[in-house]
Amino acid sequence: MPHPELSDPPALTPGGLRVVPLGGLGDIGRNMTVFEHEGRLLLVDCGVLFPEDHQPGVDLVLPDFSWIRDRLGDVEALVLTHGHEDHVGATPYLLRERPDIPLVGSRLTLALLEPKLREHRLRQSVQHVVAEGDTISFGPFQLELVAVNHSIPDALAVAIRTTAGLVLHTGDFKMDQLPLDGRLTDLRAFARLGEEGVDLFLTDSTNAETPGFTTAETSITPVLDQVFAGAQGRLVVACFASHVHRVQQVLDAAVAHGRKVGYVGRSMVRNMAIARDLGYLRVPEGVVVEAKELAGLPPERQVLVSTGSQGEPMSALSRMAQGSHQLVQVGEEDTVVLASSLIPGNETAVYRVINGLAGLGARVVHQGNALVHVSGHASAGELLYCYNIVRPRAVMPVHGEVRHLRANAELARRTGVPDVVVAGDGVVVDLVDGRADVVGRVPCEYVYVDGSSVGQVTESDLKDRRILGEEGFLSVVAVLDLERGAVLAAPEVHARGNALQGVDFTDVRAEVVAALTEALADGTTDVQQLQQVLRRTLGRWVSRTHRRRPMIVPVVVVA
Repeated sequence: MPHPELSDPPALTPGGLRVVPLGGLGDIGRNMTVFEHEGRLLLVDCGVLFPEDHQPGVDLVLPDFSWIRDRLGDVEALVLTHGHEDHVGATPYLLRERPDIPLVGSRLTLALLEPKLREHRLRQSVQHVVAEGDTISFGPFQLELVAVNHSIPDALAVAIRTTAGLVLHTGDFKMDQLPLDGRLTDLRAFARLGEEGVDLFLTDSTNAETPGFTTAETSITPVLDQVFAGAQGRLVVACFASHVHRVQQVLDAAVAHGRKVGYVGRSMVRNMAIARDLGYLRVPEGVVVEAKELAGLPPERQVLVSTGSQGEPMSALSRMAQGSHQLVQVGEEDTVVLASSLIPGNETAVYRVINGLAGLGARVVHQGNALVHVSGHASAGELLYCYNIVRPRAVMPVHGEVRHLRANAELARRTGVPDVVVAGDGVVVDLVDGRADVVGRVPCEYVYVDGSSVGQVTESDLKDRRILGEEGFLSVVAVLDLERGAVLAAPEVHARGNALQGVDFTDVRAEVVAALTEALADGTTDVQQLQQVLRRTLGRWVSRTHRRRPMIVPVVVVA
């Protein structure tokens, strides 16, 4: 990450504004930013990051709350820009530590969050439902909410006014000129704020490397229509459980082609019910039925809208690809549509699902072979446009991997922004007298959720798990008579893991006996030292003969 040499930040200059990202700068996920002014804190977003293959056993990755843990009483509010998991999913874990933090968000955003709070058995905190154009104050922070469009309805940017200056945070956004819900990104508000004078502009970087403008959502409609028209059997459409716009397009296509729709996946069922009840999803009469009822219809009349577009192992789509789903057995003449983008790090899992479905005879339509998904993020042309109408004094790219942040920074420089700050998670940026400067770093590590434990799994634990998964596990037991200096029986070697499946350990037993006998003859009687002899001997043999480095647990039993 940038600025590896930074130390603890100095005290904030009186009257200044401190900005500290606790996640989202270096990853696609766990977005969270802290603003400090006059001794008070404002939080924007609190999301999760989904684990990758090199994080075995991890369920979620959270922002690191350690820097603010002792100051949670200073938090004025948590502003949620939209309802995606990478912006709201960690909120229950924060509220476990202070349940009464006021929540600020749009109607849909807070409605999608509510079931998560119930699952964590959190009492409902004070919630402020806001909409574009609203202003609301918390302590020294005055907020103005601005409409932006994204791949979920009701997304908001937030302008933060303090005596230190004006900050504009876009959240995730794009500039779709033909949005399905008619809700445009409010560029007039962006321009008005620019005329007022934006001192620091925090901008979504996810698509900064992509030239031009992001394709409109409406361009998917005719492609979906063609897919529906050409499908002979069952249709399965996988997308994010919060992608209301995509589900709306599927419902409209189902009506046009005489099909019924069933939702598969708990989060999909829940979220679409919320969106329908609040009026964000228009559900034609009789088109949506229970998945069990749908299974009784002829395949050519079925459409399943499913979770699992990122290849999640336990998702409905993954189980269909493995042929183990309780209701749906995918086969010849079925069509599966993956209507979502590939989140970096998920490529292997997604292609595993695609290959599994293709192996069952299904036709698989995805972003690589058809326009069945468009991004929810502004591309380079849109970012340039925003810089030119906002004309900020300083820019701090947010929300993206390092390459995205740097690409976004270069776009800002090309438009003449005088001060561009490329930060990373935990990097402290102070806005003082209209100038933004990096002043230090605070602790900001990955916090892992593993089952019911939060923050108990360390990087060392993950290293051990990776070794177990990739290289295998060996235990070796030797029984010794220390007084006689003798090995009483041939050591027992037990292996676990696919990497060591079927290995014959006959040869190494003789090597282990010889090494132990030599150590005993040299006067070694310390059990720990003898265990090291066991580990080294067995480790060298496995490395030499099988090119593996398994985890080895040596046990010495003294008779």
